[in-house]
Amino acid sequence: MPLVAKSARAKEPPRTLAVVTVKSKLSESQHQQSRIMKPSKIAQLAFALSLATTPFTATQTAGAHCQVPCGIYNDSARVESMLEDAATVTKATIMLVELAGKTDAQSQNQATRWVLNKEQHAQKIIATISDYFLTQRVKPSQADYTERLIKHHAVILAAMKAKQNADTAHATLLAESIKALSAYYPGHVH
Repeated sequence: MPLVAKSARAKEPPRTLAVVTVKSKLSESQHQQSRIMKPSKIAQLAFALSLATTPFTATQTAGAHCQVPCGIYNDSARVESMLEDAATVTKATIMLVELAGKTDAQSQNQATRWVLNKEQHAQKIIATISDYFLTQRVKPSQADYTERLIKHHAVILAAMKAKQNADTAHATLLAESIKALSAYYPGHVH
């Protein structure tokens, strides 16, 4: 017997819902388990489409290794990478100062590109500190935990200030705050 759904509006005709029963040799519990274990083709397609159509909102990666943890770390390489990013922030700041006041289209285009570049590299530094060092390398069990937190936080603040300002003093402070971390992460001697 078909089910009849009541209409939400009085003027719409009632809708009939079809009920389909599938007979199977499986018991009801086996049938439930097979439905739980095997996603339907529609569910698989929906999942694939969601992956294909989901915009990737992360504009950059931290370059941090993984959070498994696998035990493979190269902390000094991360510090060197952040110093390279800080050098890019410094260069971008210098170029912005040189381009200031120029009104031709090419200069404005270049200034925009330098601002974007400065933002990306400063954000990359913030992500490396947050996603790599603070989640994997700075641990409450370390004797100097508070000091490490303060120094890592100083890098994040300096990167934020470098993003907000077109003054080389902020870029210099960023590089200095990163260099202060080098003592915690000495390079490998081969």
